[in-house]
Amino acid sequence: MSSLLVTIPANAKWSQNGVTIAGGHGRGGATNQLNEPHGLFVDDDQTVVIADYENHRIMQWKNGDTTNEQVVAGGKGPGNGLHQLHHPTDVLIDKETDSHIICDRGNQRVVRWSRRSGTTQGEILINNIQCYGLAMDEQRNLYVSDWKKHEVRRYQLGEKNGTLVAGGNGTGDGLNQLNYPTFLFVDRQQNVYVSDCSNYRVMKWKKGAKEGIVVAGGQGEGDALTQLSHAYGLFVDTLGTLYVGEYENCRVTRWIQGANQGTVIVGGNGRGAGANQFNVPYGLSFDRHGNLYVVDCNNHRVQQFSIE
Repeated sequence: MSSLLVTIPANAKWSQNGVTIAGGHGRGGATNQLNEPHGLFVDDDQTVVIADYENHRIMQWKNGDTTNEQVVAGGKGPGNGLHQLHHPTDVLIDKETDSHIICDRGNQRVVRWSRRSGTTQGEILINNIQCYGLAMDEQRNLYVSDWKKHEVRRYQLGEKNGTLVAGGNGTGDGLNQLNYPTFLFVDRQQNVYVSDCSNYRVMKWKKGAKEGIVVAGGQGEGDALTQLSHAYGLFVDTLGTLYVGEYENCRVTRWIQGANQGTVIVGGNGRGAGANQFNVPYGLSFDRHGNLYVVDCNNHRVQQFSIE
């Protein structure tokens, strides 16, 4: 999820071959490697932070640095110490406090790590939550998906219980239900977009709504352009256009507001390690220029696709 307001022309196209900006040197724990990365966040200056799931750490890549990423949280093996992470799935940057907010999934907590150099441990913001995805609105409310309770809650920073904003009615495919929610996106109107993974759809919950609207998929699992298969990463631009990464279909699709089918913008060339292929795409985001970033989980890399 990114807090950037990005306007992307309706007829935009992207280069079909991605450039590897992080990882891409096989599975491993060196600073130029990733191990099943999950979520990512792109900052205004094109700094990218990545939840490096199996390495139990958060990596940072700065634009122009092609040699090494930097460990900015965790990296001390899996564990529940304040200096450790355990299978982090998502991360964002909170400008106000100059910190990373991390979904520390294996520890069932959301933690905050300062971005100041010399930081060796984080602090717990929310405990006992089966978190997966994170988002933050312009008022600095934090949104967290709970994959086990099939719900999304909004928290004011420092609050422990939060307010239910999506799902929370058990697992199911009703409009007031979710089934394994993963990544999130929140727009300026505080509409919450949820990757409703096991329902093969993306839901939009307007602020205060008791049920959501299907904005992509919802036609069962499949690879038709009306369908999704395991939606994970998502992004919404200022025109309300939705971009979705699908890990089974190994593609990113664009859904114009109100459309009942998407168009493939990158990938969709089968599962593989080619520059035009993915092997389980997870998180995705855009920078302010409209370049697309996709976490290619089982290729242990992050791909950048330039807007043309």
